[in-house]
Formats: sequence, structure tokens, C-alpha cells
Amino acid sequence: MSPPDPHLELLSPARDADIGIEAVRHGADAVYIGGPSFGARSAADNRVQDIERLARFAHRFNSRIFVTLNTILRDDELEGARKLAWQLYEAGADALIIQDMGLLELDLPPLQLHASTQCDIRTPEKARFLQDVGLSQIVLARELTLQQIGQIRAQTDCKLEFFVHGALCVAYSGQCYISQAHTGRSANRGECSQACRLPYQVLDDRGRFVAHDKHVLSMKDNNQSNNLAALVDAGIRSFKIEGRYKDMAYVKNITAHYRQLLDALIGERQDGAQPLARSSSGESHFTFKPDPLQNFNREFTDYFVSGRQIDIGAFDSPKNPGQAIGHVTQIGPNWIELQASDPDTVLHNGDGLCYYNLQKELCGLAINRAERNGKRWRLFPKDALATLPDLRKDLEVNRNRDLDWVRVLEKKSAERRIGVWAQLGDTSDGLTLTLTDEDGHSATAQAALPASERQLSKDPYAAQVPLRESIGKMGDSIFKLLELHVQFAQAWFVPVSLLNRLRRDALEALEAARALAFARLPRREAVAPPVPYPSSSLSYLANVFNASACAFYARHGVQLIEPAFEALQESGEVSLMITKHCVRFSLSLCPKQAKGVTGVQGTVKAEPLQLVNGKEKLTLRFDCKACEMHVVGKMKPSVRQQARTNHD
Repeated sequence: MSPPDPHLELLSPARDADIGIEAVRHGADAVYIGGPSFGARSAADNRVQDIERLARFAHRFNSRIFVTLNTILRDDELEGARKLAWQLYEAGADALIIQDMGLLELDLPPLQLHASTQCDIRTPEKARFLQDVGLSQIVLARELTLQQIGQIRAQTDCKLEFFVHGALCVAYSGQCYISQAHTGRSANRGECSQACRLPYQVLDDRGRFVAHDKHVLSMKDNNQSNNLAALVDAGIRSFKIEGRYKDMAYVKNITAHYRQLLDALIGERQDGAQPLARSSSGESHFTFKPDPLQNFNREFTDYFVSGRQIDIGAFDSPKNPGQAIGHVTQIGPNWIELQASDPDTVLHNGDGLCYYNLQKELCGLAINRAERNGKRWRLFPKDALATLPDLRKDLEVNRNRDLDWVRVLEKKSAERRIGVWAQLGDTSDGLTLTLTDEDGHSATAQAALPASERQLSKDPYAAQVPLRESIGKMGDSIFKLLELHVQFAQAWFVPVSLLNRLRRDALEALEAARALAFARLPRREAVAPPVPYPSSSLSYLANVFNASACAFYARHGVQLIEPAFEALQESGEVSLMITKHCVRFSLSLCPKQAKGVTGVQGTVKAEPLQLVNGKEKLTLRFDCKACEMHVVGKMKPSVRQQARTNHD
């Protein structure tokens, strides 16, 4: 295998081109965004023209644009997907993120291909296969440990990508069919109904309550801030932030947060045996202090990176609980009094507060007006106090929306600049200015200054001041002056207007030189002859939805191929979700947890549990050998009938 790539890539999400531009401005080395169709977030589509605008901006900094083409496709959609791929290529996209292997059977443009999270990459064998069929970058399953990541790294040399922040799908990505079974909306086609965020009654095999109205399939949010160095050592080179549905403030803040962490890590290892580097150009400066706690989150977990942990679920609520700020000291007719835990806490009109009622449900407490009352705060909620359940003295209150913070991020909050060195010299007939940027690109501009118009400065030192001031004014360009070296035969006095023109011409020439040097990412060649797939058969879990995907797997030695769940017209009970998360373990009912506990060993068995939400019923079955949970159920008759109608 090749030596490890020293370049680290911060990969940010974008719901639209404007958010993508701000992601780049706040330090993203790459941005992933949906095109006009076939992206696995149906409400985050973008026109090709907008992606072209985003690519033009990003490429100025050598940042890359990856476009999601990661739904599974019907046969009648393949030609549309092929045409879109060519349109995206012509628009300047750098890579396509795909799930459907049928695309590899088509005439695609010479774009780099990346494996989507829906490809469910958990083993070295599957990772190596995807690399060998021509994928340059693969995102690994979020459930992997550092050791498992290292094992995959040892068998591959493509770029490994890993989610470091954001919402967690409880199922292995691409392995959840509850939405399709219950509503006909396929998660693998970008229309997930998020059944995992619903509350459920948990019943044992005798119908007894194990948990009541708990969101037992809802995970806390991913946060790998403390694991970046370990992930680098394990082989990760692309650090992905989840969030193509997230707003501008989230993308700005979380991108800036990880930019600072990765830059610090790069700085720490600059002089080491294996120095690290950024994947793009320029340095971002922020008008705010990045803080992940300020954005929507369900509290944080690092999931399975360091091994199985019991506290990974957001079982009480899928909403944002915010951060504790104080407790209620008094309740008036239309106000409450709050004692802040930190005396420096400032509350604002429009802040969002919340608290847990006696049923452990999260209740909102939006503030219309906040007034300081000595060492305490008098708050006037937007809603009548009578409508706020269980509001009482000594109640702990959280803040989940700081309006002052929101307003900071609504404004310009970052600037990204590429450092340049400048050399100003004189010739027999004028001046020359050469700019060299941090990537080694150079450009020179010249301006005439006839001998008859030249004047010597009476103060050679003072003559340097306007030179440095004028050349240093980079204005709205993407550059910043690092150092100016003046090589004049004599201490000339140079008109400011001439210096300004010289600087503008040099900056324009340097930007043109960078654009000319920009290169598209190379497409990885597939290994020939075709490598065999790790298995000779595929179940519905492989998501094969079209004839081209069938042909692809057949070409790679697969003999038995079941259709995707979305294509099934008849189905009994099947695994609608497979997850590393185990409800038994999280509720302290795992047989392995009982080992060694006096009086308990042998009495706890991994018997099925049932989840009930209204009329919906699901069965939890536990594969203790694999340490996995299967959520089992049936396709609704109405959905089955619709699938039959579509097929006919």
C-alpha cells in the first residue's frame, strides 16, 4: 500500500449554494451538495447553475465540490442520471457521491466517484472491493471502532472518510426500510419519514412494559471533537460533517469548530515524522468563537469509536434540550424569575428556553422579554403561564436558542485569505510587482514610470511606508500580504495611483494563474479483470433496484441477486432495520451485562422485545454473536399494493 496521505480534508454539507460558499469561507476543504435530482435528501435539491456558481468560488481556494447522486435508481431513471452526471461535470463538480452500482455500467464523465454512506462499508473486504471497482473515496460506517477503521486502512489505499459530527441514523446506513414499509417513502431514495425519532412503548415477550413512551431508536448527535488525532492515526483523511438539511448558522459554526481543531492538529505535527497538511488553500478568520453547543443538538456521543457505551441514546426527547442556565426562583402572574447559574449569563428578548416536565417531556419556554432584576432575571414568556405544564419553583431551565448568538452568525462571520509574498522592483522604464502565493503560483505586473517622471525621496525610510500600505491593500481579493521585499536601485518616490494599479493588475494575474493551474481530480481506474464481490449472493439488503446494478454484480461474480426491498411486491416479516445500537444493552437488559452479577446470571436472556407506537408494531430481535439488533416488521398492505401497481 502507498504511504499515508498527509492531507486532511474537512468536508462540510450544503443545503444550497449560498451555504456552500459560507462553508468554504469558514474553512471547508470540500463541500457536498445535492443536484437537481437523485440525491438522498429530497428536500435539498439544487440547480446545476447554482452548483456551477459554488464550484467557481470553491476552486479559487482549491476547495472541492462533491455532488450527491446517491439514491437507488429505477431502470427508467438511469439515462436521466447519466445526463445529469455530464451536466455536473461541465458545471465544474469534482466528484459524484454514489450508492447505486448500476451507475458504473453507464457512460459517465471522467469524474471522481465516491462511495456514499448508504453503501454500508463495515469490512475490509467490501472497502477493498469498492476501491478496486474504481471508487476513489469511501465513507465508512459510523458504527466502526478505531481498531476496525485501522483494519480497513491496512487493506486499502483510497481516501477514507468518516462522519465526525451531526445527527446519527440508528440503522446501518442503507439498511433501514421502516419508512418504505410503513409509508412507501424510501430512505434509499431520499424520503425517510424518520420513524427512529418517534416515541415507543417497549414490551417484553409477555406483554409487560419495559419502557413507556421512550424514543429508544433516537440517538444523541455525533461529536468526534476529542478523537480527531486518533482517527488520523487510524487512517481517516476526510472528516465529514452531517447536515444537508441544516441551516447557515449550523454550517458556519461547526465548520469553523472543526477547522480550528484540524489546524491545531496539523500545527502540532508539522515537524513530526509524518507531518500533516490541509487539502485546500488559505486561512479562515472568524468574528465569533465556534461552539457546537450553540447549534441544535440532542446532546453528544462519540458513538462506537471507542467501543460500545451505554449512554448513546436520546431516549427522553429527539428535540434540542439546550444547556442548563439556571433555576426558577419565583413565578408571577405573567412572568417567571430565574437565578442564573453563572452570574455572567445574559438573557435576551427572543431567547428560547426549555425544561423537562414531570413526565420527562421537553417543554418550550420562548421568551418575549427579558429584564435583569438585581442578580436575577425576570422573564416574560410568549405563551400564557397556564399553558406551560409543570412550571414550578426550583425547576431547572435550559437555553436552546441564544438570539444574540443567532444574530452574530446572520452577519458576515468569516474571511478566508491566501497568503502572498510580494517583490517590488524597478527597471529602466518602470516598476514590476511579482506576487507569489503559498501554493507556489506567481504572477508579475508591470507599470511604466519614465525616467523624466521619477523623483527621489528625501527620506528613504519614509518612502517605504506608502509602498507597503498600497501593496498591502488586498481589498476584496482572496489574498493577504505576508511580506513585501523592495528592490529599488534608488529610493524612488512612487505615486500611490501607480502602486494601486500595479497591485490590482498583479492580483488579477495571480488569480488567473491559479485558475489555469487548477486540476480536476483524477478518476480511479477499475482493476482488470473485474475483481469478485466478497459474496456470491445478495439479499434485498444490497439495494439492487435496476438491471444495470444486476449486470454490475453479475460481472463481479455474484450468482444470486434478490431485488431491493423497494421492488418487493410480496413480503412477510423481514429486518426493516439493522443496527449496532441495542435497546437491551441501553436498558441494562443485555445477557452480557448480567455475567458475574450475583443472583442475576442465567436469568437475563436476549428474548425479543416489541415496540409499539399507536397501531404500528415492530419486533426487536437480538443477534448476540454479531452484537447487532434487528427491527423486524412487515410491509403495510397499502404500500404492497402500491408497489404492485408501480411494477405493473
